[in-house]
Amino acid sequence: MNPIQPRDDLRSLSGYHSPNLNVSVRLNANESPLPPPAAFVDDWLEAVRAVPLNRYPDRSARILRESLGESLGQPTERIFCANGSNEVLQTLMLTYGGPGRKALIIEPTYALHSHIARITGTEIVSSARSADFTIDPDALESTIKSNDPDLVFLCSPNNPSGTVDAAEVLDAALQSARGLVIVDEAYGEFSPNSAIGRVNEDSALVVVKTYSKVWSMAALRLGYCIAPAWVVEELEKVVLPYHLAAATQSAGIAALKYRAEMDARVRELVSERERLMEGLSGFEALEPLPSGANFILFRVGKPGDVEASSRLWAGLVKHGVLIRDFSAWPGVEGCLRVTVGSRGDNDAFLTALGSILRESGDS
Repeated sequence: MNPIQPRDDLRSLSGYHSPNLNVSVRLNANESPLPPPAAFVDDWLEAVRAVPLNRYPDRSARILRESLGESLGQPTERIFCANGSNEVLQTLMLTYGGPGRKALIIEPTYALHSHIARITGTEIVSSARSADFTIDPDALESTIKSNDPDLVFLCSPNNPSGTVDAAEVLDAALQSARGLVIVDEAYGEFSPNSAIGRVNEDSALVVVKTYSKVWSMAALRLGYCIAPAWVVEELEKVVLPYHLAAATQSAGIAALKYRAEMDARVRELVSERERLMEGLSGFEALEPLPSGANFILFRVGKPGDVEASSRLWAGLVKHGVLIRDFSAWPGVEGCLRVTVGSRGDNDAFLTALGSILRESGDS
């Protein structure tokens, strides 16, 4: 037995894991299927060569924040950067959550919201989405008023469902919440709507974004949020000093020169998403759900048929295709999620899917 034990509230906690199998087609992690532009890589490496590696990085990431602010039409003081959007979420929870405070999380949604809440000792208030994974504004307002959470988490497009929240959902949250309203827009570029334009100094709205998806920079771990300056000021007190490496800051600055390429990738992936949706809809045994993200959640067989979805997932792995198995997750029982990949990856997925379903007689 270990002589020193972790906190009692963490003993039963499981880490956040996603299967990492040796397959030829990986469509399970919502990454970009495309590498970043070669010109961006050259620009970034040139910038890194100029970095004095014996010195600490800019603690405030000032140039990165200025560049992001200019790109987003927001003042520098409203930008906070960290190692991926997950560290942004963790810093928000460390600053405004913790023991004696509550976070409202509307399930099913991104698992890290509740995971980070537990790690930081924040009490979780859970609320359920509707059967179609939308959020009823009146129900949300009632839940907020009755529970008085310190943080309200919205995720739009939602992971894993891909659901894009109606504008009335954010209206209800901002009108009724006493604490922060945090909108996780990790997949926001694939959706026509964003809450960034609603961030101001008189509202406790925070919008969280990432470079991992359309910027093709998942390996570099860079995320940020747009928030009132008074929120950013508090986050800077809590985050560890020199937390954002100079190489990561340089990558974030260099990438902003390639927004046209990013926009083209978004259009390409949205087009492939619609093609995947059409392909999935052609199988009677599957029910794909509307998505505003770079992935599609789909039901397998009858609602809640965990065995059928698990068999299909395993069959795809045998064909060299890895997607995400959500079949046993509360609220999405019997569902699988496929990331939108390259045209070749998507073709391989649809071909394997058709082969498996025909063999089982479920096509």
